[in-house]
Amino acid sequence: MSTIAENVERLRKTFASGKTKSLSWRRSQLEALHLLITERESEIVEALGEDLGREAFDSWFADLSSTKTELVDARKNLAKWVRPRKAGTPLAMLPARSWVQYEPLGTVLIIGPWNYPVYLTLSPAVAAIAAGNCVIIKPSEHAPATSALLARLVPQYLDQDAVQVVEGAADVTQELLDQGLDHVLFTGGPQIAKAIMAGAARHLTPVTLELGGKSPVIVAADTDVATAARRIVFGKQLNSGQTCIAPDYALVDAKVADRFTEEVVKAVEEMSGGDGGRARRIVNERHARRLAGLLDGHGGKVVHGGDSDPDARTVDFTVVVDPDPDSPLMTEEIFGPILPILQVSSVAEAVEFVRARPKPLAAYLFTGSKGDERRFLADVSAGGVVINHVGYHALNPNLPFGGVGNSGMGAYHGEYGFKTFSHAKACLRKGISPDPGFVYPPYTESTKKLLRRLL
Repeated sequence: MSTIAENVERLRKTFASGKTKSLSWRRSQLEALHLLITERESEIVEALGEDLGREAFDSWFADLSSTKTELVDARKNLAKWVRPRKAGTPLAMLPARSWVQYEPLGTVLIIGPWNYPVYLTLSPAVAAIAAGNCVIIKPSEHAPATSALLARLVPQYLDQDAVQVVEGAADVTQELLDQGLDHVLFTGGPQIAKAIMAGAARHLTPVTLELGGKSPVIVAADTDVATAARRIVFGKQLNSGQTCIAPDYALVDAKVADRFTEEVVKAVEEMSGGDGGRARRIVNERHARRLAGLLDGHGGKVVHGGDSDPDARTVDFTVVVDPDPDSPLMTEEIFGPILPILQVSSVAEAVEFVRARPKPLAAYLFTGSKGDERRFLADVSAGGVVINHVGYHALNPNLPFGGVGNSGMGAYHGEYGFKTFSHAKACLRKGISPDPGFVYPPYTESTKKLLRRLL
């Protein structure tokens, strides 16, 4: 087997040949990736079920349909994205023409997560390929069945001299970073992101970090409480809550808090196929034990669920009312099927609660008030926000997806992904004439005054 260094060198030679820059190559690879997902859906769904315990439809909805959306958008808009963009030219520089030309970065690395191991690995690959790069895909070792499947299928469909899958754990990731690649996109947690940044910094490799955090949802008294509860539970139960933009906790106006809690429990019962959300599958024993630990000493009242079995990798969909704001349940990202509900006196109090904590990847507000909506949009800093629903912004390829502060840096999806994996090259052309002599030194006092006026 080739070493990592040899694989990277092969991809660099491919990029240097100019092969990946042609629109025909980019389109062919996007079409091949779409074909892979379509033809091998059953195998992909089976691997996701083995890794995450998902049903087939949930895997299609969560990983495959969203990846196809990115592919369709890229194929439709690629010619427009690569087109040079005209830029203005200051009067003093005329006659001249200015424009921005997008060019691929080179050989880039995508480090995928385990929670959506197809979507959050192949979706950035769509952007990198559309931008004309050679791509190294490093799937998560914590989703081993999906990782092995991608390693087997990608070479069957995509250009092996330009797109490579490399499996392995942290040591493999660091060895890849040691190659001094042209860009790295990592999806995961802040602690590992720091190691990624440190490894990339040794070679001044730019990074895009898609992290997470405690994404809050605020429920105002004037909203439709039943609808809000149903939509929040829908976003929380998907993938057993193991979603970076899942609502982490709810801040609910005290006037409707009891009714909201009742509607949440009702929604859990309705969406759980009769088992009340019991024994939700967690990716591995370590994460199940972490979640079980969050259910100890939170100081709140469990009104639904509450049981866990780390050995079996399961945790109930659990609803906790009024936990201690300083407990680990309220200070650590939950990333599981536990929903804390805290009462607040107003949307303004909820906003201040959110602002006092690290910036989340997403923030949600349910309200009928335009004033509350404006205040929320103006005062809450988050990677993305949704009013009266949860998570939908991540499914729109026309919106950037990314974090801010502790929840990440940079963004992708659609054209934003194309730009992330491209260099915006500044271009300016002047004619060889006219070439007035007064712009060159030595300057007389009169030419100095003229140039000050012009420039």
